[in-house]
Amino acid sequence: MEIRQLRYFLTVAEELHFGRAAERLHIVQSAVSQQLRRLEHELGTELFARSTRVVRLTEAGHRLLPYAREMLALQSRAREALDELRAEQAATVRLGTSSGLGGRLDAVLAAFARIAGHAQLELVTGTTEERLRQVCSGELDATLLRGERTDPGLEFLPLWQDALLAALPAGHDLAAHETIDLARLAGLPLRLSPASRNLALHDLVMRSCREAGFQPVPGPEFTNDQDTLAAIGHGRPSWTVFYASQARQLPVPGVAFRSLRDPAPVIRTYLAVRPTPPRAGLRALIEACYAITEAEAEAEAEAEAEDRGCPGPRTSSSDRRR
Repeated sequence: MEIRQLRYFLTVAEELHFGRAAERLHIVQSAVSQQLRRLEHELGTELFARSTRVVRLTEAGHRLLPYAREMLALQSRAREALDELRAEQAATVRLGTSSGLGGRLDAVLAAFARIAGHAQLELVTGTTEERLRQVCSGELDATLLRGERTDPGLEFLPLWQDALLAALPAGHDLAAHETIDLARLAGLPLRLSPASRNLALHDLVMRSCREAGFQPVPGPEFTNDQDTLAAIGHGRPSWTVFYASQARQLPVPGVAFRSLRDPAPVIRTYLAVRPTPPRAGLRALIEACYAITEAEAEAEAEAEAEDRGCPGPRTSSSDRRR
Protein backbone atom coordinates (compact mmCIF):
# COMPACT_ATOMS: atom_id res chain seq x y z
CA MET A 1 0.00 0.00 0.00
CA GLU A 2 1.53 3.27 -1.14
CA ILE A 3 0.84 6.81 0.07
CA ARG A 4 0.21 7.77 -3.55
CA GLN A 5 -2.53 5.13 -3.84
CA LEU A 6 -4.18 6.34 -0.65
CA ARG A 7 -4.12 9.91 -1.96
CA TYR A 8 -5.79 8.80 -5.19
CA PHE A 9 -8.34 6.80 -3.22
CA LEU A 10 -9.19 9.73 -0.95
CA THR A 11 -9.57 12.14 -3.90
CA VAL A 12 -11.90 9.81 -5.77
CA ALA A 13 -13.87 9.19 -2.56
CA GLU A 14 -14.36 12.95 -2.18
CA GLU A 15 -15.27 13.57 -5.84
CA LEU A 16 -17.04 10.27 -6.57
CA HIS A 17 -15.90 10.87 -10.14
CA PHE A 18 -12.69 9.59 -11.70
CA GLY A 19 -12.40 12.43 -14.21
CA ARG A 20 -12.72 15.22 -11.62
CA ALA A 21 -10.34 13.38 -9.28
CA ALA A 22 -7.73 13.14 -12.07
CA GLU A 23 -8.05 16.88 -12.69
CA ARG A 24 -7.46 17.62 -9.01
CA LEU A 25 -4.44 15.33 -8.98
CA HIS A 26 -3.11 16.78 -12.26
CA ILE A 27 -2.73 13.34 -13.84
CA VAL A 28 -4.59 11.39 -16.49
CA GLN A 29 -7.69 9.43 -15.51
CA SER A 30 -6.21 6.11 -16.60
CA ALA A 31 -3.38 6.51 -14.06
CA VAL A 32 -5.91 7.01 -11.26
CA SER A 33 -7.88 3.94 -12.30
CA GLN A 34 -4.74 1.82 -12.64
CA GLN A 35 -3.40 2.68 -9.18
CA LEU A 36 -6.75 2.10 -7.51
CA ARG A 37 -7.08 -1.30 -9.21
CA ARG A 38 -3.65 -2.19 -7.81
CA LEU A 39 -4.70 -1.07 -4.34
CA GLU A 40 -7.90 -3.11 -4.52
CA HIS A 41 -5.94 -6.13 -5.69
CA GLU A 42 -3.52 -5.78 -2.79
CA LEU A 43 -6.35 -5.42 -0.27
CA GLY A 44 -8.39 -8.21 -1.87
CA THR A 45 -11.60 -6.19 -2.07
CA GLU A 46 -13.25 -3.53 -4.18
CA LEU A 47 -13.27 -0.02 -2.76
CA PHE A 48 -15.61 1.54 -5.34
CA ALA A 49 -18.74 0.33 -7.05
CA ARG A 50 -18.44 1.60 -10.62
CA SER A 51 -21.08 2.00 -13.29
CA THR A 52 -21.34 4.11 -16.42
CA ARG A 53 -23.14 6.82 -14.46
CA VAL A 54 -22.28 6.44 -10.79
CA VAL A 55 -19.19 5.87 -8.64
CA ARG A 56 -19.81 5.10 -4.98
CA LEU A 57 -17.86 3.73 -2.07
CA THR A 58 -18.33 0.12 -1.10
CA GLU A 59 -18.50 -0.97 2.53
CA ALA A 60 -14.76 -1.69 2.36
CA GLY A 61 -14.17 1.78 0.94
CA HIS A 62 -16.09 3.36 3.80
CA ARG A 63 -14.03 1.33 6.30
CA LEU A 64 -10.75 2.42 4.69
CA LEU A 65 -11.65 6.11 4.39
CA PRO A 66 -10.83 7.34 7.96
CA TYR A 67 -7.55 5.42 7.98
CA ALA A 68 -6.54 6.89 4.63
CA ARG A 69 -7.22 10.38 5.94
CA GLU A 70 -5.24 9.65 9.10
CA MET A 71 -2.24 8.27 7.18
CA LEU A 72 -2.15 11.23 4.80
CA ALA A 73 -2.41 13.63 7.72
CA LEU A 74 0.49 11.84 9.43
CA GLN A 75 2.54 12.12 6.26
CA SER A 76 1.82 15.83 6.09
CA ARG A 77 2.82 16.36 9.72
CA ALA A 78 6.00 14.32 9.22
CA ARG A 79 6.96 16.48 6.24
CA GLU A 80 6.25 19.64 8.22
CA ALA A 81 8.42 18.43 11.11
CA LEU A 82 11.31 17.60 8.80
CA ASP A 83 10.92 20.88 6.92
CA GLU A 84 11.00 22.72 10.23
CA LEU A 85 14.13 20.85 11.27
CA ARG A 86 15.86 21.66 8.00
CA ALA A 87 14.91 25.31 8.37
CA GLU A 88 16.23 25.40 11.92
CA GLN A 89 19.47 23.73 10.96
CA ALA A 90 19.98 26.08 8.04
CA ALA A 91 19.16 29.18 10.09
CA THR A 92 21.83 31.52 11.33
CA VAL A 93 22.65 31.50 15.04
CA ARG A 94 23.71 34.96 16.25
CA LEU A 95 26.30 34.82 19.05
CA GLY A 96 27.60 37.78 21.00
CA THR A 97 31.32 37.46 21.72
CA SER A 98 33.45 38.54 24.64
CA SER A 99 36.94 39.98 24.32
CA GLY A 100 40.01 37.87 24.96
CA LEU A 101 38.58 34.47 24.02
CA GLY A 102 41.79 33.56 22.24
CA GLY A 103 41.88 30.08 20.73
CA ARG A 104 38.66 29.09 22.48
CA LEU A 105 36.55 30.98 19.96
CA ASP A 106 38.13 29.03 17.11
CA ALA A 107 37.51 25.82 19.04
CA VAL A 108 33.82 26.70 19.59
CA LEU A 109 33.40 27.56 15.90
CA ALA A 110 34.97 24.27 14.83
CA ALA A 111 32.85 22.23 17.28
CA PHE A 112 29.69 24.06 16.18
CA ALA A 113 30.45 23.31 12.53
CA ARG A 114 30.79 19.60 13.35
CA ILE A 115 27.54 19.45 15.35
CA ALA A 116 25.27 21.89 13.53
CA GLY A 117 25.57 20.66 9.97
CA HIS A 118 24.44 23.45 7.65
CA ALA A 119 23.63 26.04 10.33
CA GLN A 120 25.68 29.21 10.27
CA LEU A 121 27.13 31.09 13.24
CA GLU A 122 27.24 34.89 13.07
CA LEU A 123 29.47 36.67 15.60
CA VAL A 124 28.34 40.00 17.03
CA THR A 125 30.44 42.38 19.14
CA GLY A 126 29.33 45.03 21.61
CA THR A 127 29.50 45.89 25.27
CA THR A 128 28.34 43.30 27.78
CA GLU A 129 25.17 45.24 28.57
CA GLU A 130 24.35 45.70 24.89
CA ARG A 131 24.76 42.00 24.20
CA LEU A 132 22.65 40.98 27.19
CA ARG A 133 19.87 43.34 26.08
CA GLN A 134 20.02 41.84 22.59
CA VAL A 135 19.70 38.30 23.95
CA CYS A 136 16.65 39.37 25.99
CA SER A 137 15.04 40.98 22.94
CA GLY A 138 15.82 38.04 20.65
CA GLU A 139 18.26 39.96 18.44
CA LEU A 140 20.96 37.56 19.63
CA ASP A 141 20.48 33.86 20.32
CA ALA A 142 23.18 33.86 22.99
CA THR A 143 26.23 35.72 24.20
CA LEU A 144 29.46 34.75 25.88
CA LEU A 145 30.46 36.81 28.89
CA ARG A 146 32.81 36.60 31.84
CA GLY A 147 31.84 36.79 35.46
CA GLU A 148 28.68 35.70 37.25
CA ARG A 149 25.52 37.66 36.53
CA THR A 150 21.88 37.52 37.56
CA ASP A 151 18.99 38.46 35.33
CA PRO A 152 15.48 37.01 35.72
CA GLY A 153 15.01 37.10 31.95
CA LEU A 154 18.12 35.07 31.14
CA GLU A 155 19.79 31.78 31.97
CA PHE A 156 23.56 31.69 32.46
CA LEU A 157 25.22 28.41 31.53
CA PRO A 158 28.64 28.00 33.21
CA LEU A 159 31.49 27.15 30.86
CA TRP A 160 35.28 27.19 31.16
CA GLN A 161 37.47 29.15 33.59
CA ASP A 162 40.35 31.46 32.73
CA ALA A 163 43.29 32.30 34.95
CA LEU A 164 44.49 35.90 34.87
CA LEU A 165 48.14 36.46 33.99
CA ALA A 166 50.16 39.53 34.86
CA ALA A 167 51.66 41.41 31.91
CA LEU A 168 54.76 43.34 32.99
CA PRO A 169 58.01 44.61 31.46
CA ALA A 170 60.20 41.71 30.37
CA GLY A 171 63.21 43.45 31.89
CA HIS A 172 61.66 43.86 35.32
CA ASP A 173 63.12 41.78 38.15
CA LEU A 174 59.78 40.05 38.75
CA ALA A 175 59.71 38.78 35.15
CA ALA A 176 62.50 36.37 36.06
CA HIS A 177 59.91 34.29 37.95
CA GLU A 178 57.41 32.01 36.20
CA THR A 179 54.87 32.66 38.97
CA ILE A 180 54.61 35.89 40.92
CA ASP A 181 53.10 36.50 44.34
CA LEU A 182 50.44 39.10 43.65
CA ALA A 183 51.57 41.19 46.62
CA ARG A 184 54.95 41.81 44.93
CA LEU A 185 53.21 43.89 42.27
CA ALA A 186 52.01 46.40 44.87
CA GLY A 187 54.63 48.98 43.91
CA LEU A 188 53.92 48.97 40.17
CA PRO A 189 51.15 51.14 38.70
CA LEU A 190 48.22 49.02 37.48
CA ARG A 191 46.69 49.68 34.05
CA LEU A 192 43.10 48.48 34.32
CA SER A 193 39.88 48.94 32.38
CA PRO A 194 37.33 50.96 34.36
CA ALA A 195 34.41 49.16 35.95
CA SER A 196 32.07 50.75 33.41
CA ARG A 197 33.80 48.83 30.61
CA ASN A 198 34.46 45.50 32.29
CA LEU A 199 32.87 45.23 35.72
CA ALA A 200 33.62 41.54 36.28
CA LEU A 201 37.33 41.88 35.50
CA HIS A 202 37.72 45.15 37.40
CA ASP A 203 36.09 43.76 40.53
CA LEU A 204 38.08 40.52 40.41
CA VAL A 205 41.43 42.30 40.12
CA MET A 206 40.65 44.83 42.86
CA ARG A 207 39.31 42.10 45.15
CA SER A 208 42.40 39.94 44.55
CA CYS A 209 44.75 42.83 45.30
CA ARG A 210 42.94 43.54 48.55
CA GLU A 211 43.17 39.85 49.43
CA ALA A 212 46.91 40.05 48.78
CA GLY A 213 47.08 42.96 51.25
CA PHE A 214 47.40 46.07 49.10
CA GLN A 215 45.50 48.71 47.18
CA PRO A 216 46.97 48.91 43.67
CA VAL A 217 48.63 52.10 42.52
CA PRO A 218 46.43 53.39 39.67
CA GLY A 219 48.27 53.79 36.39
CA PRO A 220 47.05 55.01 33.01
CA GLU A 221 43.79 53.44 31.95
CA PHE A 222 43.87 50.25 29.87
CA THR A 223 42.90 51.43 26.38
CA ASN A 224 43.41 48.51 23.99
CA ASP A 225 45.68 45.49 23.81
CA GLN A 226 48.20 46.93 21.37
CA ASP A 227 48.68 50.35 22.95
CA THR A 228 48.67 49.11 26.53
CA LEU A 229 51.19 46.35 25.89
CA ALA A 230 53.44 48.73 23.94
CA ALA A 231 53.38 51.14 26.87
CA ILE A 232 54.20 48.35 29.33
CA GLY A 233 57.02 47.00 27.17
CA HIS A 234 58.67 50.30 26.32
CA GLY A 235 57.35 52.93 28.74
CA ARG A 236 57.51 53.51 32.45
CA PRO A 237 57.20 50.25 34.44
CA SER A 238 53.58 49.19 34.99
CA TRP A 239 51.48 46.06 34.84
CA THR A 240 48.08 44.81 33.78
CA VAL A 241 46.23 41.52 33.53
CA PHE A 242 45.26 39.36 30.56
CA TYR A 243 43.18 36.22 30.31
CA ALA A 244 45.50 33.24 29.92
CA SER A 245 43.80 32.09 26.71
CA GLN A 246 44.28 35.56 25.24
CA ALA A 247 47.86 35.99 26.42
CA ARG A 248 48.95 32.84 24.57
CA GLN A 249 48.11 34.62 21.31
CA LEU A 250 49.84 37.89 22.22
CA PRO A 251 53.62 37.45 22.07
CA VAL A 252 54.80 41.05 22.43
CA PRO A 253 58.50 42.08 22.49
CA GLY A 254 59.38 43.65 25.80
CA VAL A 255 56.39 42.16 27.69
CA ALA A 256 56.35 39.07 29.89
CA PHE A 257 53.18 37.20 30.88
CA ARG A 258 53.44 35.53 34.26
CA SER A 259 51.13 33.40 36.41
CA LEU A 260 49.88 34.79 39.72
CA ARG A 261 49.43 33.24 43.14
CA ASP A 262 48.30 34.15 46.67
CA PRO A 263 45.69 34.61 45.28
CA ALA A 264 45.54 33.23 41.75
CA PRO A 265 42.65 35.15 40.13
CA VAL A 266 40.32 33.00 38.03
CA ILE A 267 37.22 34.09 36.13
CA ARG A 268 34.51 31.90 34.61
CA THR A 269 32.92 32.34 31.21
CA TYR A 270 29.15 31.92 30.83
CA LEU A 271 26.80 31.51 27.90
CA ALA A 272 23.74 33.71 28.39
CA VAL A 273 20.55 32.43 26.70
CA ARG A 274 16.83 32.97 27.06
CA PRO A 275 15.16 30.45 29.45
CA THR A 276 13.08 28.85 26.70
CA PRO A 277 13.55 25.55 24.82
CA PRO A 278 16.38 26.21 22.35
CA ARG A 279 15.95 25.62 18.64
CA ALA A 280 18.27 23.21 16.87
CA GLY A 281 20.98 25.74 15.99
CA LEU A 282 21.21 27.08 19.53
CA ARG A 283 21.28 23.52 20.93
CA ALA A 284 24.27 22.87 18.66
CA LEU A 285 26.02 25.98 20.00
CA ILE A 286 25.40 24.92 23.61
CA GLU A 287 26.74 21.44 22.81
CA ALA A 288 29.83 22.99 21.19
CA CYS A 289 30.54 25.19 24.22
CA TYR A 290 30.13 22.28 26.62
CA ALA A 291 32.38 20.10 24.45
CA ILE A 292 35.19 22.66 24.72
CA THR A 293 34.61 23.04 28.46
CA GLU A 294 34.74 19.28 29.03
CA ALA A 295 37.84 18.82 26.89
CA GLU A 296 39.68 21.46 28.89
CA ALA A 297 38.55 20.00 32.20
CA GLU A 298 39.76 16.54 31.17
CA ALA A 299 43.11 17.94 29.99
CA GLU A 300 43.58 19.78 33.29
CA ALA A 301 42.68 16.67 35.30
CA GLU A 302 45.16 14.57 33.33
CA ALA A 303 47.89 17.19 33.79
CA GLU A 304 47.26 17.29 37.54
CA ALA A 305 47.32 13.50 37.68
CA GLU A 306 50.64 13.41 35.84
CA ASP A 307 52.06 15.93 38.30
CA ARG A 308 50.99 13.59 41.12
CA GLY A 309 52.41 10.59 39.28
CA CYS A 310 49.09 8.76 38.82
CA PRO A 311 46.90 8.03 35.79
CA GLY A 312 44.43 10.70 34.76
CA PRO A 313 40.71 10.15 35.45
CA ARG A 314 38.28 9.10 32.78
CA THR A 315 35.25 11.34 32.69
CA SER A 316 31.93 10.81 30.97
CA SER A 317 29.98 13.28 28.90
CA SER A 318 28.32 16.10 30.78
CA ASP A 319 24.75 15.67 31.95
CA ARG A 320 24.26 19.44 31.81
CA ARG A 321 23.25 19.46 28.16
CA ARG A 322 19.84 20.84 27.39
